[in-house]
Amino acid sequence: MLRVALVLLLLVGCSPSARRADGPSARIVSQLPSFTEILFAIGAGEKLVGRTAWCDYPPAARDVPNVGDGMPPNVEAVAARRPDLVVLYHSGPNVTAAQQLERLGIRTVLLDMNRLEDIAPAARRLGRLTGREAAAEALAARMDSVTARPPPSAPTPSLAFVVWDNPPIVIGRGSYLDQLAALAGARNVFADIAGPSAQVALETIAARDPDWIAVLADSVALPGFARRREWRAVRAVRERRFLILPGGLFGRPGPRASQAIHELERLLAERAR
Repeated sequence: MLRVALVLLLLVGCSPSARRADGPSARIVSQLPSFTEILFAIGAGEKLVGRTAWCDYPPAARDVPNVGDGMPPNVEAVAARRPDLVVLYHSGPNVTAAQQLERLGIRTVLLDMNRLEDIAPAARRLGRLTGREAAAEALAARMDSVTARPPPSAPTPSLAFVVWDNPPIVIGRGSYLDQLAALAGARNVFADIAGPSAQVALETIAARDPDWIAVLADSVALPGFARRREWRAVRAVRERRFLILPGGLFGRPGPRASQAIHELERLLAERAR
């Protein structure tokens, strides 16, 4: 542990870029794909000097050096990029990492990014930190309009988001995906679950009888559980009624929320024909 601390001090302690900046940040490490997308969307992408392995949008993000998975951050790898700002998702392990980085003189920001209403405040905060206030305010206004959009009044297809199959884990009301579904005109059959996700019995999914099973995936292939005998208790599985949603678009709150809603609307309309 002492060796790591000494390495970190050597990496950043004597570098001018490690000192806390009072003006707009010039060297930023983003530790969440959502933050990376926002920074590019407000014109601050060129300030990025580090990102996670999952930060793959826009394509230009892939040219930014990869400093690890991000949860929790590799503090040594982050510090090696000599940032004057590190943006972290607000979670327990990241709080500890933020404290380590602050002790090294690196400004850190912990931001919530769980639901649609978190996007606009994050954009405004990042705009102030990067000197891109006008662009950030324009993005925030667009995000506020998405959040305020009334759900469609047409007949509502039902769905269940299955994010894990053994044991089954589904998405509840306290999630970004639930919000996207509602704004696209779909009803999450597990909207009575207050949290973002929960483990449920397979028999419960069968009893709720969703019209569609929605899964996040990076390919169009059906999930492995679609072939398992026990899952045939669910009508939507028996009838191969799956919505395969691109994880990079649906799996992260961010500037493309409206695009995700339109894509889900399109898929539901296409399947209804």
